[in-house]
Amino acid sequence: MTQISSPPTDKHWQASEPFTDQKPGTSGLRKKTQQFLQPHYLENFVQAIFDTQPALAGGTLVLGGDGRFHNHEAIAIICRMAAAHGVTRLLVGANGWLSTPAASAIIRKYEAAGGIILSASHNPGGPDGDFGIKFNGPNGGPASEQVTEAIYQRSQKIEGYAILPDPAPALEAQGEYQLGATRITVLDPVSDYAELMESLFDFAAIRTLLSGGFRLRFDAMHAITGPYARALLEDRLGAATGSVMHGEPLTDFGGGHPDPNLAHARELVDLLWQDGGPDFGAASDGDGDRNMILGHCCYVTPSDSLAVMLAHAEQIPGYRGRVSGVARSMPTSRAADRVAKALGLPAYETPTGWKFFGNLLDAGKVTLCGEESFGTGSDHVREKDGLWAVLYWLNILALQRKPVGEIMQAHWQQYGRDYYSRHDYEGLPSDIGAAIMQRLRDQLPTLPGQQLGGLNIQTADDFCYDDPVDSSRSANQGIRVLFENGERIVFRLSGTGTSGATLRIYLEAYEPPSGVLDSDVQERLAELIKVAETLCAVRALSERHAPTVIT
Repeated sequence: MTQISSPPTDKHWQASEPFTDQKPGTSGLRKKTQQFLQPHYLENFVQAIFDTQPALAGGTLVLGGDGRFHNHEAIAIICRMAAAHGVTRLLVGANGWLSTPAASAIIRKYEAAGGIILSASHNPGGPDGDFGIKFNGPNGGPASEQVTEAIYQRSQKIEGYAILPDPAPALEAQGEYQLGATRITVLDPVSDYAELMESLFDFAAIRTLLSGGFRLRFDAMHAITGPYARALLEDRLGAATGSVMHGEPLTDFGGGHPDPNLAHARELVDLLWQDGGPDFGAASDGDGDRNMILGHCCYVTPSDSLAVMLAHAEQIPGYRGRVSGVARSMPTSRAADRVAKALGLPAYETPTGWKFFGNLLDAGKVTLCGEESFGTGSDHVREKDGLWAVLYWLNILALQRKPVGEIMQAHWQQYGRDYYSRHDYEGLPSDIGAAIMQRLRDQLPTLPGQQLGGLNIQTADDFCYDDPVDSSRSANQGIRVLFENGERIVFRLSGTGTSGATLRIYLEAYEPPSGVLDSDVQERLAELIKVAETLCAVRALSERHAPTVIT
């Protein structure tokens, strides 16, 4: 290792090698846990954050994570490094816990210079699972591309890192601690977030709903939202004890995959489809920023969920009279666009990645936003927020006094229905995933005008986004194929895993209010599915006979 020739006298420096690793994505750096356990690996990345974010010296830093394996040890290291870099105040969740939306809320409330969040989101945890770290800016949102690029470039050059030799204080008990010149506040990870939720929703109406025999089940998947859900749903709103399933955060999420979809939250899904099952079901993911919404024998797609939220926004106290617009990621169905048009509101189509919504939210151009990957949010924070979405739905149900299925039927009868599904081919070799996308890009010029399976292709492109706030351009964001009758296919490679690649195929067909609104989704999309598989040749190139997950 290279020794730094003139280390500052007021810091303890540890020599290390430059951080030779791939560039972190929009969700920060995610790798296998064992990779983070290598000597100096975490420290080098954190040093790059401090080197490129001078406002942290003399400022306030928020720190917490989703409680997965290595969370506690990593937070102790970051506390010692923050003290070595002159951070005046550290706000840390007790036990090292903070959900991602709660961290965003705390950054904003206390006007912190930024936050470091430890999570690999919906990826599995444990010694053989995944770990992650990301930096959020003073607006509470994920760091911009400029910031993540600067962190990456710095990580390639550093030769050491500053860390205080003194041990970090225990984080289990709330209170004030001193580490060097840094004051550490260990705070209740739930209270600030719960206070924010009470300012947005009609808790009295929800209490009345829950006291009248309405039954709900929330699956925390042994991840970070367990304490939040118990505090809000059971303690403050009066849901029956035990309404929160798997509510104790575990370092390996109980051996499960903390991704709230129909496959990984199977126990919850089975409960909702039982005779006499609960009236409402929901789940969140590893770090608490995703959500799945269910009614009795009814699944609400994330795309439809965003559209319903927008349609009912005037009924929600925190949004009445102040919705400026809506944004959705490009692969998300156009259901919200139809509601926005009816309400006379602007609708924005962005690339996947919450930072794009952050620009629109900061500029006041939108109030609600969402992605098809089980993420919805608003301007209350700068992250997607799983439990917020659950409370939003409970507020709607408390006022409408109708089952989830009836609310969806009424919505479709007014706006029409976007039949929508996502087919995921997970764990593909990276070269196969790249070959599939290149095959699609090579076909783009010749696709318009072609007829496939009785469907006429109108346009085809590789989505490019020009940000209306900062004028930045983001190219190659996914292949879109639009047909003359309004049906649509989108192809993307996902970057949220730590091994291989995931090909995501999004399928969408619109049925107007006068059409058939209750067909089986996969049957309704059957012809489009065949066309999609023909276009990308996924089965032939990957030797897969079916998607890994269908949602």
